[in-house]
Amino acid sequence: MSAHIQEWLNVLVRLSHVVAAIMWVGDSFLFMWLDSSLSKPETPREGEVVGELWMAHSGGFYEVVKRKSLAALPRDLFFFKWESYTTWITGFLLLVVVYALGGRAMLLDASSPISQSTAVAICLGGLAVATGFYHLLCKTPLIRSMKAFGVLGLGLIVASAYGLSHVFTPRAVFLEVGAMLGTIMASNVFFVIISAQKHMLRATAAGTPVDTSYGARAKQRSTHNHYLTLPVLFTMLSNHFAGLYAHRFAWAVLGLVVVFAVGLKYVMNFRRRTPAWVWAGTAVAFVAVTALTRPGAAKPVVSLDDVPTVSFATTKAIVETRCVTCHAEHPTNPSFVAAPKGVMLDTPERIASHAAEVRQQAVMTRAMPLGNLTGITDDERRYLGGWIEQGAHVDAEGPVQLSLGPSPVVPKASSSGSGPPKAPADPALAAKTAFTERCVMCHGPNGKGDGQAASNLNPKPRNYHDVKWQDATSDAEITLAIAQGGGAVGKSASMPGNPDLHASVIIELVKIVRGFKN
Repeated sequence: MSAHIQEWLNVLVRLSHVVAAIMWVGDSFLFMWLDSSLSKPETPREGEVVGELWMAHSGGFYEVVKRKSLAALPRDLFFFKWESYTTWITGFLLLVVVYALGGRAMLLDASSPISQSTAVAICLGGLAVATGFYHLLCKTPLIRSMKAFGVLGLGLIVASAYGLSHVFTPRAVFLEVGAMLGTIMASNVFFVIISAQKHMLRATAAGTPVDTSYGARAKQRSTHNHYLTLPVLFTMLSNHFAGLYAHRFAWAVLGLVVVFAVGLKYVMNFRRRTPAWVWAGTAVAFVAVTALTRPGAAKPVVSLDDVPTVSFATTKAIVETRCVTCHAEHPTNPSFVAAPKGVMLDTPERIASHAAEVRQQAVMTRAMPLGNLTGITDDERRYLGGWIEQGAHVDAEGPVQLSLGPSPVVPKASSSGSGPPKAPADPALAAKTAFTERCVMCHGPNGKGDGQAASNLNPKPRNYHDVKWQDATSDAEITLAIAQGGGAVGKSASMPGNPDLHASVIIELVKIVRGFKN
């Protein structure tokens, strides 16, 4: 699927999802407020009246009366269900568009041994497992205590985030947890709330006594849904805040945010009637999560100790190799038709102006590159962080101080850029190791151009089994491409050079490439 079509699918489905979610959350907020604001009828009313209230809106007055049951069915009775169903359906489609069709990097780090299909299966399976387990818990005695059920639910949310963080990329973890909670909420509407309402309507239509326990059960699940609205909204918006989802203790961040969000919703409902312990717990959770994520509290994911003075040439080389495939005026990554969030790093001025964002995304966290698709190394993160800490000067002089390879396997040139690469004792073995560490990620273990990162690269990596290419390309061209990168032979600049490799190793690498012809 082309990036253009995928982006429009994303726009249409996301817009539908947001509009439906606004309507569903708005209904939840309104009806919970109604329930908490009802007062006893001022004058006697017929039937089982729970309470009443008056509202003023849009130049008119509304009288609201809540009843446990009806003596007869009214001509028109409005249900609030399609907001929920539409939110879940469009959310599920969004998961498909973003994760199943969006490329492996949306779910997995480039170094992950898990295939994209397996990751998608885990993602979708998680929705079913979470929903099923929730409904099983609702059949236990725990359901009688909102506090006990809430504490257990919080523990399960945190445990899920912790477990998923060992499978998915950081940004995908929060979204998956949010999708699990959203699926639980939609299932409550479909299987419990609407089902209970239909049961009560059938009894009313038949003229038999209404079992109000169905209404009580529906109200209970509706309350669960209500207090999950703000946590789910946070997870859906969390991709904008790398300092939260990519934090070293993101599972703890999510747990504290859930406590704060639930407490805040309780305060919004009951205001002055809110117990002191709820006020205190909500405040403590907010202070704790802001303290945990404050800049001074978080350490970079790599040590910036003893980083030498970093030249801008080094920074520029790192950014061009690891970032510009997406963050450019015309991205070469087929997943993007424009630079994500409008952040472009294809000129010195743009690199300097976005230095703070680069620090947050690539030095303080591993949020970028997405899924580490371009194979940035910890050394490269260190030098990026060092250049930014030293003032992010585009006039910082000096040569490129690093050789840019996904995972160097032979000694590099010194950090000053001086000294030729040393010859390894066994060039053939070093070449095999270099191919595995540096080439397989894009070209695949069998040289067919089907590596883990291949689906997100444009142009696609070379298939070394292509006989026509093998016959038309000289050893000298292959040698130059390996040593200086794709740009040196008029091909994609996404392929980095390997100036740290000794000539003897490059000769053996050429033999490996040639070996795929047969």
